[in-house]
Amino acid sequence: MALKPSIPKGTRDFGPQEVQKRNYIMSVLRERFETFGFQPIETPSFENLETLTGKYGDEGDQLIFRILRSGDFINKTNPIDWADKDAQKLAGQVADKALRYDLTVPFARFVVQHQNELAFPFKRYQIQQVWRADRPQKGRFREFFQCDADVVGSKSLWQEVELVLLYDQVFKRLSLPVTIRINNRKILAGIAEALDIEAHMGAFTVALDKLDKIGLEGVLEEMQAKGIPANATEQLAPILAQSETVSALSALLDSSEIGKIGLEELQFVQEQVQAAGITNTLQFDVTLARGLNYYTGAIFEVVANQVQMGSIGGGGRYDDLTGIFGLKNMSGIGISFGLDRIYLCLEELQLFPETTQALMDVIFFNFGDAEMAVAQSLILQLREKGISADFYPDNAKLKKQFDYAAKRGARYVAFLGEKEISAKEVIIKNQETGTQQNIPFSKLSDFFTAN
Repeated sequence: MALKPSIPKGTRDFGPQEVQKRNYIMSVLRERFETFGFQPIETPSFENLETLTGKYGDEGDQLIFRILRSGDFINKTNPIDWADKDAQKLAGQVADKALRYDLTVPFARFVVQHQNELAFPFKRYQIQQVWRADRPQKGRFREFFQCDADVVGSKSLWQEVELVLLYDQVFKRLSLPVTIRINNRKILAGIAEALDIEAHMGAFTVALDKLDKIGLEGVLEEMQAKGIPANATEQLAPILAQSETVSALSALLDSSEIGKIGLEELQFVQEQVQAAGITNTLQFDVTLARGLNYYTGAIFEVVANQVQMGSIGGGGRYDDLTGIFGLKNMSGIGISFGLDRIYLCLEELQLFPETTQALMDVIFFNFGDAEMAVAQSLILQLREKGISADFYPDNAKLKKQFDYAAKRGARYVAFLGEKEISAKEVIIKNQETGTQQNIPFSKLSDFFTAN
């Protein structure tokens, strides 16, 4: 019995219409990225393991897909570790490469390797796949696209302002109302300093990043389990419940220099964004943490207003990411767009343009070789004008050809028989309305351009 085909959990196949819609989103992103002055790059789908590990925190490292070494990797392991079945020690011995977890760390590696070829500040965008050994759920997959825009080589807060405006412009073009949440890691560091839990900063932000998943009570319990004192979590409760305003935070952070700097940076970005004017909402959210270790300043997260979905975008300032690869004092900031979740939002709200529904402009029906020879010439003329035209390859029954045209998503079908060839015209039928009309050969491309 033949093996039933399947794909790995957390991955998907995409049919023609799905790809068409995904391409629409990516085309909007590329157009806005390039309008804002960002340049495209690409990096390999896998990196050296040492490039990726230690950059995403302990939990992130556990989600990296490792690639087994080539050849007899078993004999290259430590016999004691192998006998002890110590998975943690063996992991680094049997694997030396890994699929990229995100696009930011590979980008930092790219900047360091190519620093002499780049003009700084360097603005790049990148649309490629990433992989995470995460638990699949709605809007969360193990293989997915990230669409990133980053600027490195400038500490100016105007870059934060521009990236908020970029978010606004993209979602305005997609007609998807969103809320852009903003916080600053310096504010969180200031809160940790004010509550004397600086030594637990990592546990604090990792737990806080789970607020939407496990709720406030769960976050506070995890913090205590990670060693954060109960008196500190009691003071955190009203802050994380967002009953604390910016002014109340100012009082809390009065003794923290880094906290005060964070508030000043936050207020500058908010004021300049509002002065520029945006369509969507920019909202301060003190509970926003972005658990990745490399963020050092402003952090962002985007949520759709009318769809129950996790974040559809996020990012922030990373002052020392390239330092891990030997390039110091290279501040950067970047944001990411979640293609798959944006797709689900547009689909649920029926926001995809009609042009993404039809995959073909016209399909010519086949009435025999002589007729097809004339049709082929007309098809080539249409293609030269950028009109998507195709034909049914066999002289089959009309019902079969109509079914084929419907499955291909053709807007029109074309009939070209002996009578039409003599009159030098084509019968064009609208698949949606059922109406049809005779179009002269010379006017054929004009018809499709106008319709």
